Amino acid sequence: MSYQMHGRAPGEELLVGPQQRAWVEINREAISHNTACLKRSLAPACALMAVVKADGYGHGAVTVAEAALAGGASSFGVATLAEGIELRQAGLTAPILVLGNLQQPEEFRCCLHWRLMPTLSGLGQGLICSQVGAAGGRPLEAHLKLDTGMARLGVAWEQGPQLLEALSALEGLQVQGVYSHLADADQLEGSLTRQQQQRFEGVLQRLQDLDLQPGLRHLANSAGTLSDRSLHYDLVRVGLALYGHAPAPHLAQSLPLRPAMAVRARVTLLRDVPAGVGVSYGHRHVTSRPSRLAVLGIGYADGVSRQLSGRLEVLAQGQRLPQVGSITMDQLVVDATALPELEVGSVVTLLGESEGDQIGPEAWGEICGSIPWEVLCGFKHRLPRLPSRRGH
Repeated sequence: MSYQMHGRAPGEELLVGPQQRAWVEINREAISHNTACLKRSLAPACALMAVVKADGYGHGAVTVAEAALAGGASSFGVATLAEGIELRQAGLTAPILVLGNLQQPEEFRCCLHWRLMPTLSGLGQGLICSQVGAAGGRPLEAHLKLDTGMARLGVAWEQGPQLLEALSALEGLQVQGVYSHLADADQLEGSLTRQQQQRFEGVLQRLQDLDLQPGLRHLANSAGTLSDRSLHYDLVRVGLALYGHAPAPHLAQSLPLRPAMAVRARVTLLRDVPAGVGVSYGHRHVTSRPSRLAVLGIGYADGVSRQLSGRLEVLAQGQRLPQVGSITMDQLVVDATALPELEVGSVVTLLGESEGDQIGPEAWGEICGSIPWEVLCGFKHRLPRLPSRRGH
């Protein structure tokens, strides 16, 4: 491993390297593979939207978008204007849907300029879009969202046909799609999903009766995509599965998905201590025998939740080692007594695959009372994102 040296006086050199302390590895090939697997599983003529919001669930939005395109995605979903603009500035030209709620004229002018499609939940937004499109010399394309049971964004589904009729009459606006969002598609029973689907199809039937064109019809998230082809319609919006994780245990065998993220850190210090030594803040762990402790330069400021303290395992040289004591802001301690070969500088895997073993965000989520989505999105940007390397 090579380091770069800053120009300083002798004895004041600073080692600089993105892997000196800890980092996140992203496997682009895994994202392309997952996208291709998902695409092959879809109903005929159904397209795949890659949801790359929250910086691609922590993987890097541009990296994910490029890899998803290579795997067969045809459009992108983002949450904010800034996320959409980032993709455009990176040279990506595929359609982009802004899933969040925009309200200000300037926001819609940005959509027109960058060719981003806003989500509409009411007539007021449509009127602004119409004015912006008319002033800009070309229609502003948008999607209408229906609330079929999420009680979040979208117009009440019963009002959907009336609203689309009003929006379709506006100059300067083109409604390119109608969609809704499933609230519990990851559940085995799926009674709410069936209700939402019935409401969605009721709106579509009413639109047909009114001779209104809905454009692209889309309802399924990752769970809906994996669980039921009747939910596929013209488009599916895939998030978590794109990154190699099933949204529920019973969906884990649906497709051969490959996790795309690994979190690794280097051993920065090794210490041999006797029995009876308290480790880290509050001495939540006291050694019960002579122990070899390894310090890793990664902590909760990087996204390794303090709630994992004393319950986390890491992978090193084909073994699982327990983390001990409180996880601190920048460091954590691992009991490496069972691995005398471990050295300062050795690479340890906290999340991801290493030598045939694997720890996923599902395990962290279960420990913390959280979910894989939050775990993946939680790794901070002081951890550089690097291409996946083999050999860990």
